[in-house]
Amino acid sequence: MAAVDVLDTKPSLTEASRHWLLESSEIFLNHGSHGACPLPVLAKQRSLQGRIERNPIAFFSRDGEGLLDGARRKLATFVGADPANLVFVPNATTGVNTVLQSLLRPSDGWPGWQRGDEILTTDHCYGACRNALEALGAWTGVKIVVAPVPMPLASPGQVIDALKAHTTAQTKLLLIDAVTSPTALVMPVAEIVAQWQRSRGIDVLIDGAHGPGMVPLNLEMLGAAYYVGNGHKWLCAPKGSGFLAVRGDRHGRIRPLVISHGATDPRGDRGERSRLWLEFDWTGTDDPTPWLCMPEAIAFMGQLLDGGWDDLMQHNRTLATEARRWLEDRWGIGQSVGPESTTGAMASILLPDLAGRGWSARSLQAVLFDRYQIEVPVIEWQLATAETPVNLLRISAQLYNHMPQYQYLGEAVAQLLEL
Repeated sequence: MAAVDVLDTKPSLTEASRHWLLESSEIFLNHGSHGACPLPVLAKQRSLQGRIERNPIAFFSRDGEGLLDGARRKLATFVGADPANLVFVPNATTGVNTVLQSLLRPSDGWPGWQRGDEILTTDHCYGACRNALEALGAWTGVKIVVAPVPMPLASPGQVIDALKAHTTAQTKLLLIDAVTSPTALVMPVAEIVAQWQRSRGIDVLIDGAHGPGMVPLNLEMLGAAYYVGNGHKWLCAPKGSGFLAVRGDRHGRIRPLVISHGATDPRGDRGERSRLWLEFDWTGTDDPTPWLCMPEAIAFMGQLLDGGWDDLMQHNRTLATEARRWLEDRWGIGQSVGPESTTGAMASILLPDLAGRGWSARSLQAVLFDRYQIEVPVIEWQLATAETPVNLLRISAQLYNHMPQYQYLGEAVAQLLEL
């Protein structure tokens, strides 16, 4: 079919699209950035917000704690965690900052960050978390060591090799993305935890922003010292729903960014409620409904396909993989960013030279939306080992997407770049 024919008519919506508020005139291929919350989950949130406003005192002083505990238990079941180790945070970036800044102070056998200590990460680290590392380094003298991971990636083993080459006796923490943001690679976190934390005694902090709902999780079995996750992405919970899992022997080292009443709540001294819960569950008056809606999102998304969450995760991974293959073939891309074993519900695709065609990543993304109403990120990304940045286009796959949308994208890009 000729490109002009494909672009004459936009793809129809899928049956599943009726569950979302997404604009019917747009092709939304960017679930990975901020997620999209289904209508029944939004309705649950509105109901809870109404309950708060009917009697805020009853909610916050009498009911809220029990509701949080119930939501925590259901979330813990889904991610394979002990509820005692879970606390709520607004998002994964807040969770990463919470761990890094908690470790500023000596506590529970930890001396605090010392000048000359090293924190190890990769050049695929999420930008916001990389900024948090650099700020910490500037404050404390801690050295931020960035291991360059090859791209294109031939195998997950190259991630392990890159980290090994940059691990020293001064390495005190390893921060690794469960799924990278710009390059959309599922990282070998289980092997990393086994080799660095269990074998070398180096705590691992996993930025699992894209993990929950994209890849199967069993946090107790994984055993990382710290894992942060988002609910608003692949769980499809409301914005503001994140969590931090702290391994049981690390509770004493971690405190919220905001210190409030939980620090002196006498129930902690009496052993009636953990200090971890007391401090994180109340940092001041806020809207807790995103956290309380996480069980609703887990239940709703889990019943959309006969096989539940296993089928949903496999469906999204299969769609992302097939779409990546089709787009790479259509654009004549000879190399994939990584092997198919590293693909989840997102995939990044190397673009041909943009500057030589008069484009930038920003301008291409803008024209794709303005002219074709395609919402998809185009990323200029600097490799640690390259002099000039590369350009990537990252697609996401959720139940409301289908192949004709990616084919429409493929023809639009081919037309713009004259491929």
